[in-house]
Amino acid sequence: MANDTSRTGGPSQQNQSPAKSPQEKRKGSTSEKQLDAKTLRRLAQNREAAKKSRLRKKAYVQQLETSRIKLTQLEQDLQRARQQGLFLGGCGGAGGNISSGAAIFDMEYARWLEDDHRHMSKLQTGLQAHLSDGDLRVIVDGYISHYDEIFRLKVVAAKSDVFHLITGMWSTPAERCFLWMGGFRPSELIKMLISQLDPLTEQQVMGIYSLQQSSQQAEEALSQGLEQLQQSLVDTIAGGPVIGGMQQMAVALGKLSNLEGFVRQADNLRQQTLHQLRRILTVRQAARCFLVIGEYYGRLRALSSLWASRPRETMISEDNSCQTTTDLQMIIRRRTRLAIHPLQNRRELLVVEYLRHPSTPRLRCCVYSLRYDAVQGRAS
Repeated sequence: MANDTSRTGGPSQQNQSPAKSPQEKRKGSTSEKQLDAKTLRRLAQNREAAKKSRLRKKAYVQQLETSRIKLTQLEQDLQRARQQGLFLGGCGGAGGNISSGAAIFDMEYARWLEDDHRHMSKLQTGLQAHLSDGDLRVIVDGYISHYDEIFRLKVVAAKSDVFHLITGMWSTPAERCFLWMGGFRPSELIKMLISQLDPLTEQQVMGIYSLQQSSQQAEEALSQGLEQLQQSLVDTIAGGPVIGGMQQMAVALGKLSNLEGFVRQADNLRQQTLHQLRRILTVRQAARCFLVIGEYYGRLRALSSLWASRPRETMISEDNSCQTTTDLQMIIRRRTRLAIHPLQNRRELLVVEYLRHPSTPRLRCCVYSLRYDAVQGRAS
């Protein structure tokens, strides 16, 4: 019986697998969940890395495109400068080429003009949109900083090539007509702005007129100093011997270095004038003030472009009008000579005029009449 029981119980024990406890089941499911979480996390990291890689690639492409645009703009600026004669030397030295510092300033000034257009657009948009004083103040302060930048660039350029600044070769021909020591004359700018800033309070009017007077006095002092420097240079250069004179040239070079100081003082006066106007005016008046200044110089630049691109027919008609005026003056002189000369001289002059202009009918008739009178023996 025991054997039978062992026989019957043996196979059942062999077929039965050991049962897993609930804790073991929980461990298995948890490990599977942990593997799934790790995989998901790695997939998420891979997606984030791929996204960052695409963004870096996009930024790199945009940077390349921006660099290409800047390079194209620099090439256009150089081409425009060559067309205006800056590198062919209307006022250059030997060889006619401007210095490297002057060329760099010209390119920086072209970039500054592009920024100036953007600042002008912001000012105009802010005034038209009736922004709050706080928002408009940010735009006005940005425009002041924008002008501070050009004065910093001019300080660097004056150390490199002061003649390039003081002659105004970096500006347009129409702007050069009103140039004073390498820039605008503050008192004239204030005079132009006064009529554009109405209404002003009595205190503002007094402040602006006081600023104009002080600016004019400073301008006169600088102009007198520059005249004395020029006279001193003339005396130094002309006072040396005809042959040689290297010592005088060395002294003249030392005096020329003072030009940089005059340009720097003039730029300081211009910069202080703009900052003083900002303090005297309200925020909206200052915005309108700087907008008027920008539009004024923009129109001067546009006037230079129109003058340079005027049609050839206009210049030909001007030449013809000058020629017509000259011919009219010659005719008046001839008639005057015919009126004051006696009869014999008049007869000779008519013959000479006929030889010069044989196709003129009136002269031909006069000469035929003189010939007939000569044959008849009578005076004309």
